[in-house]
Amino acid sequence: MSTTVVNTETEVKTWGGGNEPLKASYGKLMMWFFIVSDSLTFTGFLAAYGFARFKFSETWPIADEVFTHVPFLHGQEHPMIYVAFMTFVLIMSSVTMVLAVDAGHHLNKAKVTLYMFLTIIGGLVFVSSQAWEWATFIKGDYGAIQTKGGNMLQFVDAEGNRVALKDFAIAGTTERVQQDRKSGLWFVSEGTLPSYTLEEVMHGFETNENLLVRTQFNNAQGEKTVLSRSESLQQLKNNGIQVVEGANLHVNEYGPPLFADLFFFITGFHGFHVSVGIILNIIIFFNVIVGTYERKGSYEMVEKVGLYWHFVDLVWVFVFTFFYLV
Repeated sequence: MSTTVVNTETEVKTWGGGNEPLKASYGKLMMWFFIVSDSLTFTGFLAAYGFARFKFSETWPIADEVFTHVPFLHGQEHPMIYVAFMTFVLIMSSVTMVLAVDAGHHLNKAKVTLYMFLTIIGGLVFVSSQAWEWATFIKGDYGAIQTKGGNMLQFVDAEGNRVALKDFAIAGTTERVQQDRKSGLWFVSEGTLPSYTLEEVMHGFETNENLLVRTQFNNAQGEKTVLSRSESLQQLKNNGIQVVEGANLHVNEYGPPLFADLFFFITGFHGFHVSVGIILNIIIFFNVIVGTYERKGSYEMVEKVGLYWHFVDLVWVFVFTFFYLV
């Protein structure tokens, strides 16, 4: 009986992708990994927004009544116009980024420089517009009264048009003092004082008989419920506790505080991504100017940052759809 031992040489390869797995460099592959993981993060945030809106559908603010501001057009309401402009600017910046990447493939330094510059300008316009929108959202235009149950009472005229507190509240002569630790009340910490007290609003409402109270609850037609004159007076006298102007992380004159919380968090998180993208674009832009990529013979870094920029543009499309359109 003989035993034959056959020795075979086998070559074990731990990696067969070479320097460019899936025909993509490691840099682009890692950028794709980041984009996929960050997409899951935004998906979770938007899903949370969807659940919250479904849960509080009866009291959720109407976007056409909240986002009506346009810079330099004070006192005029143009629902969604400025948000649409912001979206257009961001999408066009994505177009200029595509042109920059294409110019890089053709090693055209002049065109890469031009289109990168236009992309940066578009990003700056968008972030500046978002900061202005935040400031306007925080400040508010109309004001409301918060009830004991945490709901908001807004004011309208006989035709159902919103009326601001400043248009009817009668300011008193007594100077109000904001309570803080300096005044000896170490356990009291008040926020920014509203323009009017609850008593001043009540006095102005009682003297204007054409004013009515509108609740934050939506009726069957998807509109806010307007109370009768007697019901309005009863709600203000029995349930009103404080004046609310604008929105913050605690109160929100437009409706549930959760709406403002999600708005600040999601749009702020996206704005942070855009700001990071602008910084990256500026760095790449100056590298293009000094000829770094021209000497290397490759503008791949422009393509990498372009992937990130397209990602933040695409995310905004979903944020715009969820917050402003749906």
